[in-house]
Amino acid sequence: MAEAAVTFLLEQLKEVVIGYKDLISGAEKELELLKNDLGLLKAFLKDAAKKRRKDHVLKELERRIREVVYEVEDIIDACFTKAIEAKTKKYSYKRINLAKDVKSIREDKVLPLFKDTNKFDSMHRINADGSRTPDDQRTKLKRDTPIRQNRVVGFEDEEETITGYLKEKRNELDVISIVGIPGQGKTTLAWKIYQNDDIGFHFPIRIWVYITQKFSSRDVFLQILRKFTPSQDTSNLNDDELARTVRACLEKEKFLLVLDDVWSVDAWNKIKEVLPLSNGEGKVLITSREVDVGLHSSANRKPHKLRFLSEDESWRLLQYEVYGNLEDCPHELRGIGEHIAVKCDGVPLTIIVIGGILVDQLTRSPSTVMAVNEWEKVSENVSDALQKDKANRITDVVALSYDRLPDDLRDCFVYMGVFPEDYEIPVKMLCGLWIAEGFILPKDEKSLEESAEENFLDLITRNLLKVEKTNHMGKAKTCRVHDMIRAFCMTKAREQNFFKEIKKSSTGDPGSSDPQAQKFHRLCFHSEISKFLAKNPKDPHVRSFLCFYKQPVELDSEYTSVIPDGFTKLRILESKSIKFKKFPAKVITLIHLRYLTLFIDDLKMIPLQISQLWNLQSLVVQTTSRSIEMKANMWKMIRLRHLKTNAALVLDSKWDGEAGQNLQTLDRLSPASCTEVVSKRAKNLRTLGISGKLANIFGTKFLEKLDCLEKLKLVNSLSEDRLHGLPQSNCFPRNLKRLTLMNTFLGWQHMSALAKIQTLESLKLKDNAFDGVSCNVGLDIFPNLQLLLIVNIELVLWVASIHTFPSLRFLVVKNCGNLKEIPECLGTHLEKLEIDRVKNSVVESARVIAETKKGEVKGKFGDQFKLIIGPACGTK
Repeated sequence: MAEAAVTFLLEQLKEVVIGYKDLISGAEKELELLKNDLGLLKAFLKDAAKKRRKDHVLKELERRIREVVYEVEDIIDACFTKAIEAKTKKYSYKRINLAKDVKSIREDKVLPLFKDTNKFDSMHRINADGSRTPDDQRTKLKRDTPIRQNRVVGFEDEEETITGYLKEKRNELDVISIVGIPGQGKTTLAWKIYQNDDIGFHFPIRIWVYITQKFSSRDVFLQILRKFTPSQDTSNLNDDELARTVRACLEKEKFLLVLDDVWSVDAWNKIKEVLPLSNGEGKVLITSREVDVGLHSSANRKPHKLRFLSEDESWRLLQYEVYGNLEDCPHELRGIGEHIAVKCDGVPLTIIVIGGILVDQLTRSPSTVMAVNEWEKVSENVSDALQKDKANRITDVVALSYDRLPDDLRDCFVYMGVFPEDYEIPVKMLCGLWIAEGFILPKDEKSLEESAEENFLDLITRNLLKVEKTNHMGKAKTCRVHDMIRAFCMTKAREQNFFKEIKKSSTGDPGSSDPQAQKFHRLCFHSEISKFLAKNPKDPHVRSFLCFYKQPVELDSEYTSVIPDGFTKLRILESKSIKFKKFPAKVITLIHLRYLTLFIDDLKMIPLQISQLWNLQSLVVQTTSRSIEMKANMWKMIRLRHLKTNAALVLDSKWDGEAGQNLQTLDRLSPASCTEVVSKRAKNLRTLGISGKLANIFGTKFLEKLDCLEKLKLVNSLSEDRLHGLPQSNCFPRNLKRLTLMNTFLGWQHMSALAKIQTLESLKLKDNAFDGVSCNVGLDIFPNLQLLLIVNIELVLWVASIHTFPSLRFLVVKNCGNLKEIPECLGTHLEKLEIDRVKNSVVESARVIAETKKGEVKGKFGDQFKLIIGPACGTK
């Protein structure tokens, strides 16, 4: 993880040396030496990362390297801050002696590290004497650990499904993959199927092979061959001979080959070389944590995603683990026990570990009353309880996945522990935090946001994160971390001083230890924060102050200055779950801030002094006001990428400055502020929201000048300000892909103008976006539209043709209580139709579409059409 910090600093230094020569004058030599030193440290860390398990010496080295990185960043930030402040306020300043400071930190902090890295290298060279490495030990553990056969609860339906696949007749080799998170029961299910008497009768040859992380195709092939030639020594065959022999054996037999825990597509590709694709009587069953392995292993079968245990199954398994049967749980513990089982998220390993902890508590509790108290503590925070498992079963299982992560992705993964248990995490917020933390580096031609999203999808495909909600086109909107995964992240964070969760104890102490003494760089709060702030804490090491509450909490005015006074080097202040009564004035002193979110009641104005936050990348402000006067000059905020509010921003037309080229999101803007200056300076804007009297912008060329804009949301202020038309299609941004209209009260004839926007892929019409009972788009063509959403519109008759939406894949119709039916011709290319709060006649028309789509399959794995009928259908 230290490697990512060093890499990020090297990128910063490159930017400084190339782009800010006037600020570093006289320090070029020392900065170049520092860059060389950091490059060597990066090489050391990259090599050390190959060690799957890191000993205490390496962990301490990584911690010290991270501390040095932070100190160098502080020096550079201080240099920039003084210079830019002086330039802005037009006064001369005494240049800090950058060369002296850089030389000092090199000699005092960086160079001593090399003595320890050299010592580490000499002590930890790969053993040449054949001694067992930690990886080998874990491989042995995997092979020697018996698969749990007794008390297998649930998965009967899964066993039946997979068994059915195995018995299907095919003309060629059939590959079935079972994918799921660590500890979900993939191996247990596969072993249960493998041992099934019916399967044993069906397949004369059955072979079980463990695939270790230290993959060797030769070892796998030898294990397969032993099943055919148990009495022969085949170890003397060379690799080519071995592969040919294995293929020849498999070609002529009816066999079941189980490959347990395949870790990579590369491993699968090497095994596939010996599999006889033409043998229709052969079956291969794969288990893997990686979705990509499942996707690549079969050309015509979708990976089977193992379901989680139901609440009833979870409770039955927990009873078996604690009492050995389903009868002995006392009445007093039954309710709280059922609650604990539910909170285990249906993950068998979590239930087994928690069961062991509950057994231990029962043996130490002299009375049922005391046992109830102990069990209640477990139910309040399952992930905390999991960290107390003395056998470290969670750590060992999840570590297998963690060890395979690239170094920069490890930071992103462990960071998931900053969120509370069962917290629904917005994906955009998560990616923004990763960027602000410095975890995301530029890649090729991709933006930082695109790279962050790639990291997120990588964790999803590795089954380390769970998608909670998706948008109508299937893209992830929110995600969640399983308690077992979160417990691992918390454990890893403690090892590395990565973050500290400040907890409220019965004595009012905010934490069990002093965060300053341990130099935690991130503090996260999931419970009452006031008691912590009441102690007037101070810590110059803290970079991130993260508050996540499921419901917003109010903060007394007396505490608003404690955070900026006590944590002066903050880069991230995530506090939108805290309600401020007024703008926290001292926030403007946090000059290192990259990411700032605030929730302020009835906010009228964002102060001018916010412009002093030179490093700010993201500013998010939530308020109960309808509009906010933006006094701060965003044209002087050179790194600002995202500015979001839920109220219309009124910009100051007198601003000067040249910044704005990094701005990607501006949401929401008042129509009066949609000026030529904005379109000229924010020329790279990709997302824009406008709220107010929209008629004021349609007579201008504001929108058409935003060449990079892809997403546009237009919210009209009042129904009496209804629009009488839309601009011509050439007046919209040339790359516009997603458009949302709200409260515009347009006549349906204006749909023709939208049809001419050739690039449009998503169109959302909400809350009287269009007015009138009849919509006839039979002559219009939306060539690339994939999503059409119509919500809360007084539409009665809808007429379209088969040519109107040739690319439409997703259709959502909600709260249209007067609509008679959905045109059947819209179903031609549909993949999903979602309806709610509509008449029965609309439901029937949707079912007609579904009936015509029956049996129709799309995509590589034969995905079928989905019809989602909401619970309120037919009530209007």
